[in-house]
Amino acid sequence: MISKGLEDVVVAETNISMVDGEQGRLIYRGVLADDLAEYSTFEEVAYLLLYGSLPNKSEKDLFGNSLASQRALPPYVKNIIDVLPADMDMMSVLRTAVSSIGQSQFNESLHMSHMISIIAKLPTIISYRYRILNGEHPIDPNPMLGHTANYLYMLKGDIPSKVEVRALEAYFILTQDHGMNPSTFTARIVSSTRSDLISSITAAIGALKGPLHGGASSKITEMLESIGNKENADIWLRKAIEDGERLMGFGHRSYKTTDPRSIALRSIAIELSKESKWLDLAVYVEEVILNLLKEYKPNRKLYTNVEFYTAAVMKAIGFNPDLYTPTFAISRVIGWCAHITEASEERLIYPKSVYKGTVNYL
Repeated sequence: MISKGLEDVVVAETNISMVDGEQGRLIYRGVLADDLAEYSTFEEVAYLLLYGSLPNKSEKDLFGNSLASQRALPPYVKNIIDVLPADMDMMSVLRTAVSSIGQSQFNESLHMSHMISIIAKLPTIISYRYRILNGEHPIDPNPMLGHTANYLYMLKGDIPSKVEVRALEAYFILTQDHGMNPSTFTARIVSSTRSDLISSITAAIGALKGPLHGGASSKITEMLESIGNKENADIWLRKAIEDGERLMGFGHRSYKTTDPRSIALRSIAIELSKESKWLDLAVYVEEVILNLLKEYKPNRKLYTNVEFYTAAVMKAIGFNPDLYTPTFAISRVIGWCAHITEASEERLIYPKSVYKGTVNYL
């Protein structure tokens, strides 16, 4: 029997994370991800996934300092980004820049220091390219800022507000890992061949780029912008459903109930909605959509997924849609690195296929 898309096929054992679709839980090494989003920092959760336990203060400080010290890009990487075509999308730029780091910096062994270097450099690559495309001078990393705040600073040129950092940091924490998703599985496949770290991460970036995986949030922004205000929501959404259009941000292959990541981001959106009309609209539209889905599709389990509030948060902090998926990569690279390490010690991934063609004898 063929399970298309490998749905419900177990391909590995892991200690990194668990997606509990029935109960609506996401667990990172034994800890609920939504608890981590409320009480922990990006650095603490990244340390948890990479090392297996939450850090104490000295471990957290050392890890944060290691990240901060590795943010700068080698001059030749900047030169490569400079000569790439202006119409090359950001994920392709990210893939190219990461690939260019290659083995000139690292040996073929998997070392945590190499992973920290890549994790630290992804925000710098994105912000460097973004500011050049917008006719602005790139901004050097600020070693006094945490990972999330520094990314916002390099993009915008100003020290970000606590509101912006809190919103983006929660998103970063909630998306660092998510079971055997397509990009993580891709990274594990490459790692299982005993290939190098850069090849595994580059392949994962290529998978994340796909609109069915990492590119859905921009469609949600387009929907919210088209709705415009609360008064238009019911009419606009009813027409979309009756015309057979898919409402992006609702339904998830893994969850049979509400995506726990969306619940955590929603609480932040509600907290910040007084400061953002956009978030206020998003919270209202979600309620309308859920009611309409019960009315039009009562037999289907369609609940809010993380992409809906990802789009809302990204828009609220001033990100253009072309930054959504690259920003996703900044967090998900943590999970990739953890899985790459785990898969490097396992058997080569080599599934079978069923041949459906003909046989012609000469």
